[in-house]
Amino acid sequence: MTVRIRIQQQDFDLAEEYQLLRQTDSVVGAVVTFAGLVRDFEVSAEGHDSLANSIDSLSLQHYPGMTESLLEKIVEQANERWNLIATTVIHRVGDLAPREQIVLVGVASQHRADAFEAAQFLMDYLKTQATFWKSVSRNGEQRWIESKASDQHAARRWERAADE
Repeated sequence: MTVRIRIQQQDFDLAEEYQLLRQTDSVVGAVVTFAGLVRDFEVSAEGHDSLANSIDSLSLQHYPGMTESLLEKIVEQANERWNLIATTVIHRVGDLAPREQIVLVGVASQHRADAFEAAQFLMDYLKTQATFWKSVSRNGEQRWIESKASDQHAARRWERAADE
């Protein structure tokens, strides 16, 4: 299996990454990609998004070496569950503006079910298990972002699925 994991400040080219996944092997029958964007708002504690919660920028930090190792483990788990041919995980760090690309998860497999499920698993686990620290800037003030209960809930469903 081909694995590409990158943590970088620079943007990525979605079309180029798709082509790399597609051309990995002649047996590739499905490619699923997910590109996440920096939202221009922050959801309030009550679960509402509004202009009052708009942000100026998002800052991401990571612990080099440890974060890459955790990403490798997440990809290994996906490969144990599904028949994957290639996987790409790119996560950006540094200061990002609203609407910029922040993350790419791409999966190539022979069949669409493996690709869809593995991509969703990777993204759910990336949101909950990878060591990224996020802060938002709004009106000159910066504050750290806590992980969301909805992300934890999404990741737990994979734990339940493994038990079945």
